Amino acid sequence: MVKVAAVQMCSGVDPQKNADAMEGLVRKAAAAGATYVQTPEMTGALQRNRPALKAVLADEASDVIVARAAALARELGIFVHVGSTAIARGDEKMANRGFLFGPDGQRICVYDKIHMFDVDLDNGESWRESAAYEPGSCARVADLPFGRLGFAICYDVRFPQIFRTEAMAGAEILTVPAAFTRQTGEAHWEILLRARAIENGAFLIAAAQGGVHEDGRETYGHSMIIDPWGRILAEAGGAGEAVLLADIDIADVQAARAKIPNLKNSRDFTLDCVTSTGRAEA
Repeated sequence: MVKVAAVQMCSGVDPQKNADAMEGLVRKAAAAGATYVQTPEMTGALQRNRPALKAVLADEASDVIVARAAALARELGIFVHVGSTAIARGDEKMANRGFLFGPDGQRICVYDKIHMFDVDLDNGESWRESAAYEPGSCARVADLPFGRLGFAICYDVRFPQIFRTEAMAGAEILTVPAAFTRQTGEAHWEILLRARAIENGAFLIAAAQGGVHEDGRETYGHSMIIDPWGRILAEAGGAGEAVLLADIDIADVQAARAKIPNLKNSRDFTLDCVTSTGRAEA
């Protein structure tokens, strides 16, 4: 049994202020007994003006969020998972990068968001993440004392093959730190998260941004912790900071996978596209 936490934020445009907000929430979660704490996507800054964002960015070695998270992990003796923050790459693009630090303050691993949020929504809402960020190409799992953790970020949740690959590699806890828009969150957030947990028989932890941000965007919030049977163990509101806590038992993963062993029963297959009789082919 381990106590985990997801902290909900409403990050602004100043990385230093966001680092201070993150620290307060992480300390609150640790004081409540959490030994793993996850922050949302873009913990360091939510800024639609990309030149302005680049002006305050640093590389990994100099980033304030990275340094603060490592120091907190070491001081508090916990695992701190920065869901993601924007990192300068040294070229025209940025990285949307997540970090996991161990109780000794050392970096365990990083994960770069694989799928870029390039969409055109109703009411003229449009996003082109690929214009500013270089996508990652490697899914990752990390072996921790309390279980094997799989990584994803926000839009990745719509690509179930990442989660299935991680679960087949033994991941028992899946993660989806996010900054979902209000529009897409109202439509799909909960059902996507619960589906990823259910179909993989895994816990899922999703720390989210929530509220109206300094740059004018509105994110959906509703950070969640979900069990392998798809039950919501903890959920935040739609706006503002929050600390979610849940006690999870990895034995529940084994129990769920024993009842419905779909990972074990998975089979390779081929696909055959058949043309109906009389249909003209292009």
